[in-house]
Amino acid sequence: MKRTFKDYALITLKGMGMGAADIVPGVSGGTIALITGIYEEFIDSLKSFSTVLPTLKKEGLKGAWKHVNANFLAALFIGIAISLLSLVKVIKYALEFHPILLWSFFFGLITISCYYVGKVVSKWNLSSILGLLIGAILIFYITSVSPGQTSDSLFFVFLAGMLAICAMILPGISGAFILVLLGKYKYIIAALEGIQLDVIAVFGAGCIVGILSFSHFLSFMLKKYHDVTIAVLTGFMIGSLNKIWPWKNTLSWTVDRHGEEIPLEQMNVLPANFEHGEPQVMYAVLLMLAGFALIFVLEQAAIKLKK
Repeated sequence: MKRTFKDYALITLKGMGMGAADIVPGVSGGTIALITGIYEEFIDSLKSFSTVLPTLKKEGLKGAWKHVNANFLAALFIGIAISLLSLVKVIKYALEFHPILLWSFFFGLITISCYYVGKVVSKWNLSSILGLLIGAILIFYITSVSPGQTSDSLFFVFLAGMLAICAMILPGISGAFILVLLGKYKYIIAALEGIQLDVIAVFGAGCIVGILSFSHFLSFMLKKYHDVTIAVLTGFMIGSLNKIWPWKNTLSWTVDRHGEEIPLEQMNVLPANFEHGEPQVMYAVLLMLAGFALIFVLEQAAIKLKK
């Protein structure tokens, strides 16, 4: 596929969206890839790395570069890196001081995305419906689990990287949320902010191992059982809405090993003072609608580009 500079710039923007999503515990970069129409190419490109050495020996660097679709991946990962390095403080600020508004935007974005991604399934038969239900129930259960406290050893950081990156390429469950469950979210964010090279390198190595192994499985499923796989991925997104719902009451707290309070058990609730038109509720609803509108615009743009 021959692409122009404009095409690669658009891929970089999509990468920025993936990176921004993966900073937020509960939103998946894989969801953004699926929404923006690059999911299957992303998975296939990652999978091709496992067979790059024979191509490198036979066709040289140029052939290997083409084999792994490196132009696409480079543009995408540049966008992801830009988000991780530039937006991490903005996202952290929004999570701390305006969480309802941030979650509202993502709730709207992912809710409407469930519809558009579900449309990719060519035929909704019994197996597709079962896949949707199983995916939704599985992610609903995972996102209801309380965060844990775990070791800060580099070996565990490596394992956390493996698991988090697998979640990153799955719609509906984010790598950031897996890090929260493993008790490593704040630890990794602090390492990124403080440029702790040993932690970053080990975490990155875990990500590389995890993404190369898991991408093979996903690529196989998308090729052999496309409709069922997309149905399961859609179910993942539906199940994740439990985690993303903006209004929650914290029922109990715990203290992590660093002495910081974190929510242990939360319950989704209706927004307070909705009937009185509280300004924050109105802004939250507007941001939900903005999420709807963004996906609608992206979908219409994609249709026009295909023509």
